[in-house]
Order: sequence, then C-alpha cells, then structure tokens
Amino acid sequence: MRDMVTGSGDTTPSLAFTPSHRSPPPLTTARLRRFHGGMSRPRSVPTDRLFFAVLPDPDTAARIAELARRLRTRHGLTGAPILPEHLHVTLLHVGDGIGLPPGLVATAIERTEAVAMPRFRAEFDRVMSFKGGPLVLAGDDSVIGLEILHQRLSDAFDARPRQARRFKPHLTLLRDRQRLAETAIEPIGWTASELVLVHSMLGLATHRHLARFPLH
Repeated sequence: MRDMVTGSGDTTPSLAFTPSHRSPPPLTTARLRRFHGGMSRPRSVPTDRLFFAVLPDPDTAARIAELARRLRTRHGLTGAPILPEHLHVTLLHVGDGIGLPPGLVATAIERTEAVAMPRFRAEFDRVMSFKGGPLVLAGDDSVIGLEILHQRLSDAFDARPRQARRFKPHLTLLRDRQRLAETAIEPIGWTASELVLVHSMLGLATHRHLARFPLH
C-alpha cells in the first residue's frame, strides 16, 4: 500500500494520474530512463529527475548535515552541503528528462506496489570521496538491507530479473573537487521504514515526494 504525498513545504500540486488495474507492459529500467525523448535530444538539458530513495528520519538527517559541515570546515572544502531535507540513499534512478509524464509516474508506482520488504536498520561507518566529486557516507554489512531492497526494486522494473547488480549504497553529503581518503567515522544510521518516489526539479533545489511505500 502506498501513500500519495508532496514534499514538505512544497506548494506545487501533485501530478495527477489514473492508476491502471491492468498489469503494466514489460518496461525495463533502461527504457524508463529515456522518458520524454531525453535520449533522442542529447542537446536538451534535463529539468526533471525521478528516482526511488530511502530517506533518513529528521533527527538523523540533522546529525548527518552537521557531520557534513564539520568535514567541510576541517578539510577546507568549498562544495555546498546537501540540504538536510534532501539527504537520501538512491535505490533506483528511473530517469531524467524534460517534464515528467504522468503515465511514467503511474507505471513506476504500479511496479513498486509489488515489492515486499520489512523494515531494516541502515548504518554508515565511514566517509569517502567517489570519482567525480561526491563526498559520501558508506558502509559494509550494515547496509545489506539497502542492497536487498535495491535488488527487489530492480527486479520489479526489469523484464528479465538478474541475480545480482552492481550497487554500492551511499548517501551523498556534498560535492567537491578535492577528494578525501576513506576514513572511519562513528556509525550513524536509522531504521528504514519506507521507500519514497522522489521528483527532483534539477537546478531548483526542490524535491517532491510523489508516493511513499511503507516497509512492513
């Protein structure tokens, strides 16, 4: 069962759609990523992103944001920290494009309603820089729940589910040209209780939560 919502403080109306009672046609993640002609018009700059994520609770988000500020000051980084309300772990990137077709949202929701997963603890115990600039929180055995949920969500979107996919759960703190070596930190985590479908308005620092899927 999912709940339709919008992001906190967001005054933009929810995208309207009519859920279908029929099974959606085969639709792979790669095909979803081509929504609204994004692949056929390479010169167009995407304005919208759709993805599934697990979000920290507000108290944990505040702790993570404070950690990002401390790291930024300690290492002389210049990248702006991610806003606390935007901190998340991406589980599945649906796609980027110009506008957000309501039919795509409906299909994504239908696929996800079949995903079953109990609540789990997600915990990160180190910080590191990824290639390209993201400074992230990472973990090992303590993020297995995120790996399992990613696998189940991916299976729901792939026409031919695969046994394993390359996925490294992480939570981005900020982006900076300076890269930091992997460093252990005091573990920080939370109990993941829901999966959220997020609409990001690129360049506007705006996230809209289109649907929530409780974990039981």
